[in-house]
Amino acid sequence: MKRHTLLLAAMTLAFPLTGLAAESGHHDHGAAPQKIQLNAGKKWPTDEALRKGMSAMRTHVATALPAAHAGKLTPAQYEALGKELNTQVGDIVRNCKLDPKADAQLHVVIGDLAEGIETLEGKRQGKERASGVVRVAQALNAYGKYFDHAGFKAIKLPQH
Repeated sequence: MKRHTLLLAAMTLAFPLTGLAAESGHHDHGAAPQKIQLNAGKKWPTDEALRKGMSAMRTHVATALPAAHAGKLTPAQYEALGKELNTQVGDIVRNCKLDPKADAQLHVVIGDLAEGIETLEGKRQGKERASGVVRVAQALNAYGKYFDHAGFKAIKLPQH
């Protein structure tokens, strides 16, 4: 069921009038933009559910990233991380209370999160699972850069 929620969230990015949008009663905001941008130079507003979910994901990813980068995260740990992240994404999507323009920007972040989660779960051929953790961290950092979430700190990314 959790994978189903993530898949529907990704489908909502590609097809915002179908998929999760229809299932959850999510509001119609037209096509999601391909690249995230600020709201006339300002960060987009957030709601409690979004802040809670993003904070939880940030905590899990910041904790897992050093071990993933060092090659020390086990398959079971990747699976547990993927499950937790899918749960948080699903909760965010189900409880969305953003205005349509902010919501459209959030869908860019959700698409990036979905890509990273699938990679860390081992579902993307030819991609290392650790790169998925980095991709999720990058998506969370983009969220912090473009959304108004007091106290949200960027995750330090590993140097290659």
